[in-house]
Amino acid sequence: MISLLIGSGLALVFGLVGTPLFIRLLVRKGYGQFIRDDGPTTHHTKRGTPTMGGAVFVLASVVAYYLTHLLSWLMNPGSTGPSISAALLLFLMVGMGLVGFLDDFIKISKQRSLGLSARAKLIGQGLVGVVFALLVLQFPDSRGLTPASTHISFLRDVPWLDLAFGGTVLGAILFVIWSNLIVTAASNGVNLTDGLDGLAAGAAIMVFGAYTLIGIWQSNQACDSPRVAGSVCYETRDPLDLALLAAIMSSALVGFLWWNTSPAKIFMGDTGSLAIGAAVAGFAILTRTQVLLGIIGGLFVLITLSVILQVGYFKATHGKRLFKMAPLQHHFELKGWAEVTVVVRFWILAGLCVAGGLAVFYAEWVAGL
Repeated sequence: MISLLIGSGLALVFGLVGTPLFIRLLVRKGYGQFIRDDGPTTHHTKRGTPTMGGAVFVLASVVAYYLTHLLSWLMNPGSTGPSISAALLLFLMVGMGLVGFLDDFIKISKQRSLGLSARAKLIGQGLVGVVFALLVLQFPDSRGLTPASTHISFLRDVPWLDLAFGGTVLGAILFVIWSNLIVTAASNGVNLTDGLDGLAAGAAIMVFGAYTLIGIWQSNQACDSPRVAGSVCYETRDPLDLALLAAIMSSALVGFLWWNTSPAKIFMGDTGSLAIGAAVAGFAILTRTQVLLGIIGGLFVLITLSVILQVGYFKATHGKRLFKMAPLQHHFELKGWAEVTVVVRFWILAGLCVAGGLAVFYAEWVAGL
C-alpha cells in the first residue's frame, strides 16, 4: 500500500508540473487544435489551444510506475519488481498513444480537422492490439497463470465461455479477435467522449479508480492467499501491481485535469484518448472483468451508442437526425446547456456507472460466500 501512495503522489506531481511545461513547448511550436466547422459555434474560441496533452499522461504514468518500483526496491531490496502484466498494459497504452500522436500531428501540421484516415487508424490500432493479445497469453507464472486467458470474463473467467473450445490455435485466434474488439471499442469510446473540456479525463479518473479497488480486492481474495474468505477467490495475475498502475494513471489524469478543465489550457487529443481507452480495455482484460467494463465504462458506451444510433437513423430515414448532433454531449450543448453543465452532469453519470459496476462486482463475491 505504501507503493500505491508513492506512485499516486509521483504521478500527480508529474501531471501537475509536466502539463504546463508541455503547454509552453506546444505554444512555442505553434501546435494548436483545429476546430471542426460543423461543431457547436461556441467551440470556435478554442481554435489554437495546444493539443496532444495526452503525451504528458502517458509519460507521467510510465515514469511514475517504474520509479515507484525503483524506490520500493531501494527501501526494501526484497520487494517484487515490475510485473509482466503491468508492462504489457503499458505497452498497449503507449502503442495506442503513438497511433493517436500520429493522428494529432497530421491535424496540426496540415491544419485540418482530420488526421489519419479511418482505415490507417484502425490498422495502427489493430497492429498494437494483436501484439498485445498474443503476448498476454504467454509468460505463465509458477502456478501456470498467464496475464490473460482465452475465457470470456464478466466478474471473473466464465468457465463455459472458453474460446479455446476447438483447440489452442483456434482459441488464440478467437481471443485475438475478442481482445481487439474490446480495445478498439474502448479506445474509440473514450475518443468520442473527448471534445468538452475535462469530460473524458474526469470520467477516466473514476474508471481507473474503480480498477484500483478491483485490483486490491482481487489481491486480498486471490486463490493462493491465506486471507481468502469462504470459497470465493480470484485467479488473476499480478492484481496488486495492476492496482498500483491504475492508481498511478488516475492520479496522472488528476494532474492533467487541473489544466484541462474549462476553459482548457490544453487538450488531450487522440494521443490521450486512444491511450486512455486502450489502458481501460487492458485493465478489463487482465483483471478478467471484460463484460463488467460495459457497466464501469457506461458513459463511454452511452456516447458511442449515440453515434451509432445517429448514423443508423440518418441512413434509414434518408437524412433525418435522431439527435441535434452526435456524440451525445454536443446534442445537449445545442439544446442550450452550458459546456460546464454538460461536463458535470456527464461526470455524475460516469460516477453512477462506476458505482454500479463496483456494486455488481462486490455483490457477486458476497453472494458466492
